[in-house]
Amino acid sequence: MAEALVVVGVVTNIIQLVDFGSRVLKRLEEYQSKLGEIPEVFRHIKAELPVLLDALQQTKAAIDAGYIQDETKKALLPAVEGCGVQIKSLDDVIVKMLPISGDSRARRGGKALGSLWYGAKVEKITAVVRGYIQTLTYHAAASSSLLKNPLTVPSSTVPFRRDPHFIDRKIFTEIKYESQRSASRVALVGLGGVGKSQIAIEYAYQVRDESPTTWVFWVHAGTQARFEEGYRRIAETARIGGWDNPKANVLRLVRNWLCDESNGRWVMIIDNADDWGVFFPPLNRTQAIGADKLGQAAESLSEFLPQSPNGSILITSRSRNVAYRLTGSHTYVREVKPMDKADALALLQKKLSFDADEHNAIELLQVLDYMPLAITQAAAYIEQRAPRMTISRYLDEIRRSDHDQTRLLKKDVGDSRRDDRVSNSIITTWQISFEYIRKDLPTAARLLSLMSFFDRQGIPESLLHNRYQDEDQEADLEEDIHTLTNYSLIEMNEDGSEFEMHRLVQFSMKKWLELYDELDRWKGMYVTLMNGSYPVGRHENWMVCQALFPHAQAVIACRPTDVKSLEAWASVLFKAAWYAGEMGNYQTAQEMGLSALEAREATLGVEHPETLSSINSLGVVFGWQGKYIEAEAMHRRALEAKERVLGPEHSSTLTSMANLASTYSNQGRWKEAEELEVQVMETSARVLGKEHPDTLTSMAGLASTYSNQGRWKEAEELEVQVMETSARVLGKEHPDTLTSMANLASTFWNQGRWKEAEELEVQVMETRKRVLGKEHPDTLSSIANLASTYSNQGRWKEAEELFVQVMERSARVLGKEHPSTLTSMANQASTYRNQGRWKEAEELEVQ
Repeated sequence: MAEALVVVGVVTNIIQLVDFGSRVLKRLEEYQSKLGEIPEVFRHIKAELPVLLDALQQTKAAIDAGYIQDETKKALLPAVEGCGVQIKSLDDVIVKMLPISGDSRARRGGKALGSLWYGAKVEKITAVVRGYIQTLTYHAAASSSLLKNPLTVPSSTVPFRRDPHFIDRKIFTEIKYESQRSASRVALVGLGGVGKSQIAIEYAYQVRDESPTTWVFWVHAGTQARFEEGYRRIAETARIGGWDNPKANVLRLVRNWLCDESNGRWVMIIDNADDWGVFFPPLNRTQAIGADKLGQAAESLSEFLPQSPNGSILITSRSRNVAYRLTGSHTYVREVKPMDKADALALLQKKLSFDADEHNAIELLQVLDYMPLAITQAAAYIEQRAPRMTISRYLDEIRRSDHDQTRLLKKDVGDSRRDDRVSNSIITTWQISFEYIRKDLPTAARLLSLMSFFDRQGIPESLLHNRYQDEDQEADLEEDIHTLTNYSLIEMNEDGSEFEMHRLVQFSMKKWLELYDELDRWKGMYVTLMNGSYPVGRHENWMVCQALFPHAQAVIACRPTDVKSLEAWASVLFKAAWYAGEMGNYQTAQEMGLSALEAREATLGVEHPETLSSINSLGVVFGWQGKYIEAEAMHRRALEAKERVLGPEHSSTLTSMANLASTYSNQGRWKEAEELEVQVMETSARVLGKEHPDTLTSMAGLASTYSNQGRWKEAEELEVQVMETSARVLGKEHPDTLTSMANLASTFWNQGRWKEAEELEVQVMETRKRVLGKEHPDTLSSIANLASTYSNQGRWKEAEELFVQVMERSARVLGKEHPSTLTSMANQASTYRNQGRWKEAEELEVQ
């Protein structure tokens, strides 16, 4: 009985306290709404109150669900009662301090004088409330962990260490307050180097400190590739179903998971959302249809930022337009300005290990425009050179070289200033750093030169070893990295395996190289490095291709002038285009492929084998997009040249012939397709052997053409031969063997031979589940085929179960508007109609 009274006492106190606290918070908000601001002394407690109320509500929910033990309930009762005492005291202070509309002038003056004494009391209340928040949050976290799988306890994907020198700026309190709203979106807008990301990092760590049950996710948004990489990391960290499937649409997986309130509260930081085209690219219908081949989204990336009541998003951007579009309102866009004098001085003093002369320090801050990045760089340079380098001497050097450096960079800097608030003082600081690094540690300057050509985020350490020094020069990578981080020119992730550079640092470094006539040489070095590191786009290389794809994209802007480097440039684009096509990113594949072809024609000649490979790959990409006329022209050109250069029986020539036949088939030109396919099959059998994989592929192509013409017997004979040979040569579980079995089952199905079709389809489905995974697109296709066989036999219940599986998994993996998903929905609707379930069929068909 006593235990029950304790529970009732805690719950009753919480209910009353939440109601009372909400009214107190509302009074503060109404005062702020009417007068614009509340007194400084109330700002912290106003930000803490929503956190307290949330902690109280979580505690009540845990008690209601039975996840808090009796002893804990007893311990919590004094804390809850103590909260009530503090909120009552706060209410009393508000009445005595804040003027109301009926107050006389004398009474208003008296309240203003009294605020000097009450300020200390409010601060004490705030401190006590924070202690209670920690107590309540701890118990809420402990209880909520009972609901979670231990492998998916909320955690953080923030890739940066916390800055011990962080300066708590005024805007920080505003962010915390705005982020308390349900489904909130807040954007930090300002110049590069103004401290947006540092504010976001500190905010992320504070969220985790105050609410261990909240997920914190970090997503780089500089490019589409980096954005998807951030979502992939979320999927892996949260162990979202299907995250390890290389063909899964990770964007949709994560969005759906975030929208599920049962997964708990989350905060997401979208960092460096500067490029409008990353979030809102133009997309024509052909691209949209092809975009989902392997995980690429037909929608713009902005569609994958959920507006879920259990989450909030903090965005950093240099573009106010992007920030407005992503938040939906100028109200939630916060401009991060250069630091005020006090904050800038505090930052400089924290970064230096010695007491700085305040007069010289303030003078330096003025020269640096109070920009946090410039201050941090200057402090790092001074600290490394101390005691010989002082603030005064640093000022002298800036002034001595400022005119010359500004004059040399004026034209190029002017062309690059997409944001007219970029301070020239930052570039001046960087130029001084570059010069000193070059003189004191040339290998570090060389490392920085190379790194300036990578995508600025996620630069892998593995690609830097022994790649930047001269032949007669030894380099210590650790020492060089240490030097660059000391100057704050690069940052590293938590385990030191990846590096990041600011965009203006890279830009300034390239302009510096241009001044010394070294730009083309370093372009060539970067292109050569990437050509040796980026693999071809085969399935076994997809993980490496995905990780390095942003850096392969960066190669586009590094077109060198010398022939040898230009050949390597074309090779990188050819391989990256191969991967982009496999991922269904057809437009990017086409653009890269065309650039590679043009470069190869210029350097190697129009009939060089590598040039012909580029032509062939472009033809395949055109075919994937349904551009059959363009595809035919490419394949015909490649075939004619290969026959002339390599000979009519070369394996590469036969591949081009097969590709041309496939293009004919896609256009319904069966006779022309058949003639070529017969020729390819017979030549392959004679030259390569009857059991060579290329020969088997050509046989399968011819069988498909027979099938498309209703020539079932001829198709079946070839398909049986392909299946049996593939099983013997490649193995019974090889993907090509399974495809041949599925093709034969389809031929049986088209003849109404349901039992034979079913036997093969079951075997293919079960093997693909085991080998490829339950949600692989090929597995879903085999499930759909079996469901169709059941349906044609009137086995509606069995068909329906399978169609529902395919429909749900396709929607999750490929997207709701993917053609395969729409086909599965149509099949399910047909099953409903065949059973007379007209309403259910109509609902699906309307979708």
